[in-house]
Amino acid sequence: MIFTPVPIQGAFLVDLEPVADDRGSFARAFCKRELTGAGIEFEVVQCNLARSVNAGVVRGLHYQLPPAEERKLVRCVAGSIFDAIADLRPGSPTYLQAWWTELDAVERQALLIPPGVAHGYQSLEAGTEVFYMTDQFYTPDLETGVRYDDPVLGIPWPLPVGELSPRDSRWPLLGVAGDGGGEA
Repeated sequence: MIFTPVPIQGAFLVDLEPVADDRGSFARAFCKRELTGAGIEFEVVQCNLARSVNAGVVRGLHYQLPPAEERKLVRCVAGSIFDAIADLRPGSPTYLQAWWTELDAVERQALLIPPGVAHGYQSLEAGTEVFYMTDQFYTPDLETGVRYDDPVLGIPWPLPVGELSPRDSRWPLLGVAGDGGGEA
């Protein structure tokens, strides 16, 4: 596994190191020893698989509050996604900054997201599937989020927004929710 830091403090793109032969290839998608060697503590307690039927579906931006803040390792296993993260940790040097990338089933990169950083994505193809691991159990009472179209974050979703859950459409805007506000 190759860990490349991204502009959000504590987040990394994770590339596979495949071994290939005539049959195809093999690569570690997760290795606790390699994560620990990179200074990342990650004890997987839950794995989730989300499927988006149509292109344009937006899920997020979600995160969990203490004591259930979660680290996530997100990988697109079918199709492709526009993946976005936003730092909502007030003490972080990248507080209120957003960063985005494209993940797909061909390149097989993953995104490692630290606790306190909101995550969301848009499916770029019909039938897209996202697999992600977390180091905390889903705790509905501690889940929160911010709106995908928050102007403070300025995330440039590449497709018109298709389906959006009622919950995701009701997340507050930064500054309105008392989650910091101000300029990014």
